[in-house]
Amino acid sequence: MKKIIIVGMFCIGSFNVSAAPTMYVPSGNSNDVMIIDLSTDKIIGRIGELENPHGLAGSPNTEYLVAGSMKPMSQESEGAVKPRDMSDKEHDSHHSGSSRNNKNNTSSFVSIVHPQHGHVMRRIAVNGLTHHTIVSPDGKHAIAVHPGVGGVSVINLDEMKVVKEVQTGKWPNYAVFTPNGKRLYVSNAEPGTVSEIDTSDWSVIQQISVGKKPEHMSMAKDGKKLYVANVDDATAAVINLEKSEVDKRYSVGKKPHGIDVSVDGRWLFVSSKSGNKLHRIDLIEDEIVSVDLTPAPYHLEYVDKLKKLYVASRKSPKIWVINPSTLKIENEIDIKQGVAHQMVVMD
Repeated sequence: MKKIIIVGMFCIGSFNVSAAPTMYVPSGNSNDVMIIDLSTDKIIGRIGELENPHGLAGSPNTEYLVAGSMKPMSQESEGAVKPRDMSDKEHDSHHSGSSRNNKNNTSSFVSIVHPQHGHVMRRIAVNGLTHHTIVSPDGKHAIAVHPGVGGVSVINLDEMKVVKEVQTGKWPNYAVFTPNGKRLYVSNAEPGTVSEIDTSDWSVIQQISVGKKPEHMSMAKDGKKLYVANVDDATAAVINLEKSEVDKRYSVGKKPHGIDVSVDGRWLFVSSKSGNKLHRIDLIEDEIVSVDLTPAPYHLEYVDKLKKLYVASRKSPKIWVINPSTLKIENEIDIKQGVAHQMVVMD
């Protein structure tokens, strides 16, 4: 087995990587990314040097993780953590220069993380706070979603720079690629739409009306359907991407948040943050099974390889490990501090 040295802001340690997938989870204001061995459901390390990370993304075709920050440069410029491979001059230039160029002081850094090395390799300035991130299937581009500026930044991961800024709509929240990478979809909370973007030139093709305050989304493996959590109408919408319209809506309780679909397209999992419920929708039989999950089920990730469902709590520092067939809690991961946000599983 391969041995990896993790050196972070909060821990220095060594560990063995198992054959099971590894999950990386940003902790928000605890300023790190947790590393969880999914064979044991134990935290085996933490990567520091981050600033209030919410969004995190990876791709099988890139060696990097891409972490967004919800902390403005103006707040982090004093006492900001400097990556070990960055000089003092570079660090000062990054912080002071980027803040000056944004009159509203809402610029932030997207951090390029090398999980095997266990630290931030590069910081890329973006014109807005970053709520969520996504990496293209080919590993060539990362998308940073900026709610406050109404659009997304397109980052070329070979050049390590922003190559395009795309306006999508007021309060964009989440982004997903189709499996072939030819289309990008971005949810816009304020107008209740999802923007369809052609990734050949990053142009917005159309706006699809999906419901009230769409936020998190999940893409079907075949790329034909998109599943959207609509926060203000308490529904999960099924979008037929060939028709660009809603095929079906499911009632899923107050303030739905996390959403994920199984690889075979049968099960759709949705968390109801305010309703303290976890829902499993059988998309073939058109049936919903719901269980109580307290407090405030939040982000979730279904790991098909292990037949496990991971659900974070918004109000308690833990991640539940759920049996997807029975919806019973099989384990709990005590994360000690912060809140578990956008989960990324890497084989």
